[in-house]
Amino acid sequence: MKKITEQLNIKFDKAICYSGFREGQSPEAGIFPTYEQVKEDLLILQGQWKYLRLYACDEQSDTVLEVIRNEKLDFQVMLGAYIGAEMNNFACPWGGVYSEGQLIANKEHNINQIEKLIKLANQYSDIVFALSAGNEATVNWTDHYVPVESVIRYVKIIKKGAKQPVTFCENYVPWLDHIKDLVEAVDFISIHTYPVWEYKNIHEALEYTKQNYYSIAERYPHKPVVITEAGWATNSNGRGIDPENVSEDLQAVYYQDLMKWTEEEEILCFYFEAFDESWKGSPEPMEPEKHWGLFNLEREPKKVMEKEFTQLIKA
Repeated sequence: MKKITEQLNIKFDKAICYSGFREGQSPEAGIFPTYEQVKEDLLILQGQWKYLRLYACDEQSDTVLEVIRNEKLDFQVMLGAYIGAEMNNFACPWGGVYSEGQLIANKEHNINQIEKLIKLANQYSDIVFALSAGNEATVNWTDHYVPVESVIRYVKIIKKGAKQPVTFCENYVPWLDHIKDLVEAVDFISIHTYPVWEYKNIHEALEYTKQNYYSIAERYPHKPVVITEAGWATNSNGRGIDPENVSEDLQAVYYQDLMKWTEEEEILCFYFEAFDESWKGSPEPMEPEKHWGLFNLEREPKKVMEKEFTQLIKA
């Protein structure tokens, strides 16, 4: 299996997913973190992580790239385009059905996202090291379903316009069959693995993650594989995740096990995620979507980061 560090011409280091929306902010409302808020976040993350993953070409990503350049911060970015539904997905449990007019508008939005991705990739070529044509848009439960043929077309457009390697970020399952035609279009494969969403307990978690990873890496040995999301929630209201399976202590176990394995194998792994985000999921406070951060909404470290920062200070 080819090492991703060779494909991307980078040195192996720690990676994390970053989205800085705070209380009262959300992409849906069009209220984004300020320059100073993003700067505060990145100063917290600097020194612990080298690589950041951003999901969309929006105002937040503009600010993140601007802060990294202006403040001369030591980060490299995997930048993504967020593509919306181009087909209805009646299998989505929380609503993946749209009017014909909305689907047409989404296609226009998607092209705009791809074009902006190319623009930012060229404008910040010293910071942006890889590009993604979308996120979780082909899995059977998504609310923003995009046919694989469209994703392949977007990958080809990006490759024509930018020099960085191109991928598509998706749950590991579709890569096994549904989007196998995409494999040859991308430069590397990006998978998501969430044992706790699939009702695995902490004792099963790392082995399950390994199974997810190697099921793809061994199927396509000629393509490097990156983990672009893997994490452990710290709260749950029972929707999709057993509350007994989540806590700050369990998050610490999974994080440390995951980091040990990926570092030993030099697998680039973007941990999900840096900070809790209250805008996600349902309005319920214990909604698991809101509680994946290594830091809470107030930017206070959860238990795993208290240990990490204590070790850093001692070192």
